[in-house]
Amino acid sequence: MSQSFLARPGAALSGSVRVPGDKSISHRSIMLGAIAQGATQVTGFLEGADAISTMNVFRAMGVQIEGPHEGRVTVHGVGLHGLKPPTVALDCGNAGTSMRLLSGLLAGQGFEATLVGDESLSMRPMRRVIDPLSQMGAKIDSNEGRPPLRIHPVSKLTAIAYDMPMASAQVKSSLMLAGLYAEGETRVTEPAPTRDHTERMLTAFGVKVDVNGATVSVRGGQALKATDIDVPSDISSAAFFLVAGAIARQSDVIVRHVGVNPTRTGIIDILRLMGAQLTLENPRTVGGEPVADLRVRTSQLKGIEVPPELVPLAIDEFPILFIAAACAHGRTVVTGAEELRVKESDRIAVMAEGLKRLGIDCTPTEDGMVIEGRGEHPEVFSGGEVDSHGDHRPAMSFAVASLRSSSPIRIKNTLNVGTSFPNFLDLAKSVGIDVERIDAE
Repeated sequence: MSQSFLARPGAALSGSVRVPGDKSISHRSIMLGAIAQGATQVTGFLEGADAISTMNVFRAMGVQIEGPHEGRVTVHGVGLHGLKPPTVALDCGNAGTSMRLLSGLLAGQGFEATLVGDESLSMRPMRRVIDPLSQMGAKIDSNEGRPPLRIHPVSKLTAIAYDMPMASAQVKSSLMLAGLYAEGETRVTEPAPTRDHTERMLTAFGVKVDVNGATVSVRGGQALKATDIDVPSDISSAAFFLVAGAIARQSDVIVRHVGVNPTRTGIIDILRLMGAQLTLENPRTVGGEPVADLRVRTSQLKGIEVPPELVPLAIDEFPILFIAAACAHGRTVVTGAEELRVKESDRIAVMAEGLKRLGIDCTPTEDGMVIEGRGEHPEVFSGGEVDSHGDHRPAMSFAVASLRSSSPIRIKNTLNVGTSFPNFLDLAKSVGIDVERIDAE
């Protein structure tokens, strides 16, 4: 069944919301809890399709997992070498994070496993993890660098020192997980900072992780000990409300309990550079991760050249940032974001196509986009029909665009919004965004 959103023009936004738990941290809580010794208690777990896929993968390898129930999960760890050979292919659904991290974790097991995914994930590149894992001694068959991935047992993995050609937290994390099963010390050097949830969480599980500048190191054979994890709200999900609050003509919105890990706050830094009235309130630390409430009010945004060093720190948020850029005064230029080409969709192409349909002058480039803002106009977007191409982030971004639209926006192929943000529509309506689901076409 095809699903669409219908988003109508709106003006005033107000209220406070708590968005779902961080997807990156939710994935990792299951993975590390599964190979730890003892029971790991997780609260704030994201009950979306992607994180559930990771949970089911480990159940298929003999790990007992209770929940999720209202964000609570108990993972009964089996230790570093306690996973059992699966009798079926391990289905990662739409979760690229799950497949890439699992590639590293499974490379060191003594059994064969096959990783599969949905149609979208089956088109995504995996060579970036296959190649360095192969250098460690892993044996992985693929479909010309794409899923499915068949991971064969090997006698041993050997630690390597790897300089990543492209900044990617998924690649870094995959190699660190493989490093737990390798002889020696695995060292990964990244060309630009990326999210460090794996490093933080491994440390919480008792693993010694060394960070020296751009290089992170982990020695093989270290045991993980169960711990409690409180998953903060996902800043990638909060981003839709941050931009909504900034572009709406009247707004005062608070997004509560948001993870503000400095490797994830590119969205905050970029919006502030654009002139957003965005403040952090009640800062605190929860389970080793910094958390705060984010307050945003109506803002006069201006176009900017996005600093290259902020791009990896906001890579998942660029679809909604493109909406902010369209609502800004002047031109916004994004470069160094070629990673957007290989997400759940080609997000540069999908967003450029949709923006043009809504009357925005924009030019997609190989590694970004140039957007001519129309912030001087009360109604920035012309309304009409756009296609999210089955990618949840463009779908939600175009829903937010309706706040500054002259007429309704119909967004096609929105079913995958449930993979990352199951209650997006309810929360959007609660603060004043007029959007509804249309099931049948």
